[in-house]
Amino acid sequence: MTKFVYALSEGNRDLKDLLGGKGANLAEMHNMGLPVPPSFTITTEACKAYLEKGSEPEELAQQIDEHVERIEAEIGKKLGDPTDPLLVSVRSGAKFSMPGMMETVLNIGLNDESVQGLATVTENPRFAYDSYRRLLQMFGKTVLDIDGEKFESVLDQAKDAKGTNNDLDLDVEDLQKVVEKFKEIIAEETGTPFPQEPKEQLLEAMRAVFRSWNSERAVLYRRQERIPADLGTAVNVCTMVFGNLGMDSGTGVAFTRDPASGSQGVYGDYLQNAQGEDVVAGIRNTMSLADMEGVDKNAYDELMDIMSKLEEHYKDLCDIEFTVQNEKLWMLQTRVGKRTAEAAFKIACQLVDEGAISEDEALSRVNGDQLVQLMFPRFDEGATKELIGHGMNASPGAAVGELCFSSPKAADLAEQGRKVILARRETNPDDLVGMIAAQGILTSRGGKTSHAAVVARGMGKTCVCGAEELVIDVAAETMTLPDGTVMKAGEVVSINGTTGEVFKGEVPVVDPPVVKYFEGQLSEAEIEEDELVRAVHRVMSIADAKRRLKVRANADTGEDAARARRFGAQGIGLCRTEHMFLGDRRPFVEKLILAETPEEKKAALDALAPLQKGDFIEIFEAMDGLPVTVRLLDPPLHEFLPSQIEMAAQAAVSQAKGTDMTDDQKKIMAAVERMAEQNPMLGLRGVRLGIVIPGLFEMQATAILEAAAERRKAGGDPKPEIMIPLVAAVQELEIMKDAIREVADQVSESTGVDLRDTPIGTMIELPRAAVTAAQIAESAEFFSFGTNDLTQTTWGFSRDDVEGAFFSRYIERGIFGVSPFETLDVTGVGAMVEMAAKAGRETRPDIHLGVCGEHGGDPASVHFFEEVGLDYVSCSPFRVPVARLEAGRASNDAEGSDFR
Repeated sequence: MTKFVYALSEGNRDLKDLLGGKGANLAEMHNMGLPVPPSFTITTEACKAYLEKGSEPEELAQQIDEHVERIEAEIGKKLGDPTDPLLVSVRSGAKFSMPGMMETVLNIGLNDESVQGLATVTENPRFAYDSYRRLLQMFGKTVLDIDGEKFESVLDQAKDAKGTNNDLDLDVEDLQKVVEKFKEIIAEETGTPFPQEPKEQLLEAMRAVFRSWNSERAVLYRRQERIPADLGTAVNVCTMVFGNLGMDSGTGVAFTRDPASGSQGVYGDYLQNAQGEDVVAGIRNTMSLADMEGVDKNAYDELMDIMSKLEEHYKDLCDIEFTVQNEKLWMLQTRVGKRTAEAAFKIACQLVDEGAISEDEALSRVNGDQLVQLMFPRFDEGATKELIGHGMNASPGAAVGELCFSSPKAADLAEQGRKVILARRETNPDDLVGMIAAQGILTSRGGKTSHAAVVARGMGKTCVCGAEELVIDVAAETMTLPDGTVMKAGEVVSINGTTGEVFKGEVPVVDPPVVKYFEGQLSEAEIEEDELVRAVHRVMSIADAKRRLKVRANADTGEDAARARRFGAQGIGLCRTEHMFLGDRRPFVEKLILAETPEEKKAALDALAPLQKGDFIEIFEAMDGLPVTVRLLDPPLHEFLPSQIEMAAQAAVSQAKGTDMTDDQKKIMAAVERMAEQNPMLGLRGVRLGIVIPGLFEMQATAILEAAAERRKAGGDPKPEIMIPLVAAVQELEIMKDAIREVADQVSESTGVDLRDTPIGTMIELPRAAVTAAQIAESAEFFSFGTNDLTQTTWGFSRDDVEGAFFSRYIERGIFGVSPFETLDVTGVGAMVEMAAKAGRETRPDIHLGVCGEHGGDPASVHFFEEVGLDYVSCSPFRVPVARLEAGRASNDAEGSDFR
């Protein structure tokens, strides 16, 4: 019989795949001797079985009964006992933390009889009915799928009748009325009364948690965080401990270090006379842990001791949930805590200094996505600002946008290209779509452990929480400032998640110190003075020393090349020559296209040659001593002409004016019509241009090699590499290689600089090229994988057409986990890369292999390129530091880490 339920003593933190993060860590704390309420965990395997069949395995109910009986024997209470009932919570717990995305139901075991017994045994009727109304509310919303606003409305009416906005002011009579109304809502909405049998409550809650794995918000969160969809969630059944017994009880969330800045100290929130969900929901503003010391010194001291033990045990920042029941501390959860990008780098270095982890482990604690966040602009300190409020600095960064009070509307506005700040009293899991779409999040309630703060930190999204002086009215779509000014939806605000400040209007932004560091603008002393920059410098040094993969840049100008080099690029992996044909040079290309005789074509090419040569001289100078891979012209020539629509419009205007088009316009229109292609991506482009238009590629090769010769004569050390695009057959490459070798002979003779050994290679961007790579390697001296086009041709779709057409549906339906243009499709496109790399090396063992598509700067893709043994990745200059870091992490084999 399959074992679907585990006691605490049977688990440990290494069983996250089976017990989920929460269950595995509860077991670990139990094994450490920490005060964990008696609990058991229903495995992820049970969840997967339920989701597959629509019902739980037959043996599961019996296994649950056995573990409930063990808890009953341990604490001397029974589930459903009308005099002194055992109550339990049912909570989700996936392998990777998904804060607020799945379901929780507290106080299971209460019914119309046992609530009275609980009131008697605790001598606290208010507590008993407060617990019952919570069960009804959670069960109704979570298990029975009743609109949560129906319950909130009843609660708000009760508080309004009492003249308060604090639920603690409701007395037992008020809560009894709320309970009756909640039961009426359940009966009206479902047609059946609230289930009084505790075991039915437990099983129904478990099923709801299983179903929540595939809820819209959980799917969206997994997609955002790239968490696999097939993991399933465990369910933790835990004996209830009560933070809502009175002012000597409470609940809280704590961090062993500041998750926003990485600073060491006491960080967290505590709420007296409350249950756990109250803290993360942000419905009441909390007190700090430091203030908790003043209200319950013994529990506080024990908590500090446990936090120290947990950080030492896990060797990392720990996120902790706890409850105090009548001054007795209970640990409800721990996990390696989510942190901001800034905190991640600082904490990794702190732990190395403390001797807790090695440098290799420090490298696994950060990632390229976090580094990108540190390179985002921040507010200009010298700019004029109008401060309108201040809250908790929940997640750092600078964000500017229009006020928006609705998550769906925020998503709609973002799709229109508008930048928004999502403003809410507090967020809840249903706000995820708006939080993802917004530039930043602003709430008037909640602290650093509220839902908004935790989720924003996990996403790297700027967030200010608990700005109480700003009155946010979601229904009216207004935000009232302390001076009475009312701001409406659409007005612009700027929020500083690093300081917690909120400003009216747009505040200008500047590059952060990390970018200045990569640009080489900081002295050694300045690097040492800034803790964050110092940490980034240290981690990057570890990564650079560790990595095998070289990192080049995609750059088409001397300016871009120089910046890429400052960012640490070890050459240029892709210089697109078509960008040199634009702007004021377009007329020369038009002349080439419209040329009717060989002499006219030669004249057009001769005019372009010195311009190209000048561009290459700049690039070779910026990259002196490093390789520069120049791709010969790739796009179809008609892309340099006006579109058919544009020419038709010109013809219509001429006709309307009663005039004829000029001779040049007529020639261009004829050329446009002649060269039009149904699918230009698969048309006359790349190597096909070089073969069909004699002299085109030869002109480019001459410009490249003459520029290299000039630089070498000037004392430079240019290292050009010539890349021929869109090759599908080795014969194409051989024809063009012979022509370029002839050019190299001529330039070497005319300049006196020997350039005959200039490497000539090709892009692998067509499936046929990947399949016949062994043959192509007989001629090619290097391969550069153009993964953008290889993705398009392998999948059979055009990126420009399909991303807006159906990608969102494909992601929703699980066909894609993430866009294959964002992260390499390892199974399909990756197989092509791996096949071609292996075949190329079998033919030519010394062949140089790189990648120059956008995937070269994608963290997950870099790990794949390391696995298949490529020599370098190439990406945009801004992504070079990211690729350097991820190449180091890939060499460090950090993929098995749980840090995301």
